[in-house]
Amino acid sequence: MAITRINTNQRLSQVVVHGDTVYISGQVAVANRGKSITEQTNEILGAIEKYLADTGSDKNHMLSATVWLSDMASYDEFNKVWDAWVPQGQAPSRACVEAELVFPDFNVEVAVVAAVKE
Repeated sequence: MAITRINTNQRLSQVVVHGDTVYISGQVAVANRGKSITEQTNEILGAIEKYLADTGSDKNHMLSATVWLSDMASYDEFNKVWDAWVPQGQAPSRACVEAELVFPDFNVEVAVVAAVKE
């Protein structure tokens, strides 16, 4: 079974497609570094949505998501954006943890696994 890698460098691929499964690596808000959780989350979810579309998937086909917040005090603000973005009744399984992210001006990171649309 073929493996397709998108936006690959020596360290990672932003997306890997294997069979009917899409793996999107942890996304951070490069353009909105240091800005609010809302702004960072909107950028991240937009990138995820684009990667899903580029690989023949969409938000309705998300299987799981992992969310890292630099401070759990941002949990409600993150969820406000997340809840508006995820289609009703189509929420993936999800883990959300507090973690020190690679740079202090990144406050949220999100990784997603999804199925390719049939």
